[in-house]
Amino acid sequence: MGLLSFLGRLLFVSVFVLSAYQEFNDFGVDGGSAAKALKPKFNVLSKHVATHTGFEVPHVEMKHLILGALIMKSLGSLLFVFGSSLGAIILVIHQAIATPILYDFYNYDVDKKEFAQLLVKFTQSLALLGALFFFIGMKNSTKRSSHPKKKAPKTKTG
Repeated sequence: MGLLSFLGRLLFVSVFVLSAYQEFNDFGVDGGSAAKALKPKFNVLSKHVATHTGFEVPHVEMKHLILGALIMKSLGSLLFVFGSSLGAIILVIHQAIATPILYDFYNYDVDKKEFAQLLVKFTQSLALLGALFFFIGMKNSTKRSSHPKKKAPKTKTG
């Protein structure tokens, strides 16, 4: 059962590892194509935040955001493969931040081709997020069940 669980975790994180590997190979000096694709989406998000909250998002270099995502995917994947809840939490944080920015289907009309493509990718990312939450929940439930509660000693009545 342990080997099967390990293989399952290994297959699961392959999505994150392959993504990080592709971004790492393309990183270059400016963050690569990932930074170029992220910049307009991040700008739209920054304008939404400024419009709705009045809070101005500080300027951030896209290559730093991509580097942060690379580190989170790599470290989270490594820890997750070996069954760490911390690795799963790191991947949850990455997914929670990256998903609404990258797959911004809400910025397109329903009849546009981009809407459907982004919505499918968004729901796939939500499925990954759900699987990570499931892992964390199962990990916590097994910790609780492995420590049975001590029963109070019976008193002798004569």
